[in-house]
Amino acid sequence: MVDDNLAFSLWLDFIEREFLRERFVEMVEKRIVNGATSNPSIFAQAISGSPAYREQLESLRGRSPKEKYEALAIADIKSAALALRGVYDEGSEGFVSLEVDPFLAHDTRGTVEEGRRLFKEIDEPNVMIKVPATEAGFSAMTELLSDGISVNATLVFSPEQARKCLDAMKVGIDEFENTGGERVEAVISVFVSRFDRALDELLESKGLPTAMTGIMNAAGIYNLVQSNHTPSVRTLFASTGVKEGQGLPADYYVRKLFGPHCVNTAPLPTIEAFEAGERPEPVLPIPQEQIDEYFETLERHGVVMGEVRHRLLEEGLKSFEEAFAKMLEGLKDEG
Repeated sequence: MVDDNLAFSLWLDFIEREFLRERFVEMVEKRIVNGATSNPSIFAQAISGSPAYREQLESLRGRSPKEKYEALAIADIKSAALALRGVYDEGSEGFVSLEVDPFLAHDTRGTVEEGRRLFKEIDEPNVMIKVPATEAGFSAMTELLSDGISVNATLVFSPEQARKCLDAMKVGIDEFENTGGERVEAVISVFVSRFDRALDELLESKGLPTAMTGIMNAAGIYNLVQSNHTPSVRTLFASTGVKEGQGLPADYYVRKLFGPHCVNTAPLPTIEAFEAGERPEPVLPIPQEQIDEYFETLERHGVVMGEVRHRLLEEGLKSFEEAFAKMLEGLKDEG
């Protein structure tokens, strides 16, 4: 349920070859979604769980695991980009994101070189290169954007990370535009539900509201991005699927973060639930005073948000590395 008047975008956080060929095209045509994202975990699940990759894998025998992965990923991302190209040509939507090797998270030069190479090989303008929001990543974002390569800053958990993303992105976008470039865009991907999965049990034991920390954190970062007044940079809400046991509606995090000039990327069941329901009224922006008061309450009860944000970032970096390594192990030739 894309809302063009509100400038609210819904992207699909799922990539799988057969799905891209049929259902995804239909969802784009019906304006259910107008973008897509991927990450190492998503590709690992798709490649290991779908027979659609077998034929191409046979043709790649003898290649290194990473070469195989890149060949598969490039084919899928190009397919998604082509399906979205009409949307992209209409305006500021129609992007699909591909992440660089997660083991390059602390390597600026390696990230830039791989981002440039992947973008060139896919050879579609509506591809965003995903870069983790680390110190090395911020510098890489500037370089890629200055080359006219759109960027998705991923694994953002704190306002400090978002501010550094904004600063890096503004420099890169300005450099590109000053050389005559016409269109480059960026999103800052704020992870949402991981806060609640990490904290809700503790908060419940203290008699505090649950399933709200991720929303308040994301809403605060959204306010920060909006106040920066850079139209080509938007907040993207990621990690918005509901996990089993949370006891929440499937589209909870989409509805609680519905508002103007932002993107929500969600797994297929979440999007289907959102599409089946009534169109919500905008929730964002949430007044900053309300957000500050929420976190002051948590701090008074012993929740140190700086430590929580840092831990979630480290866990996120590690989980992507582990998923990537496991996928590469599964792509080794047998025998």
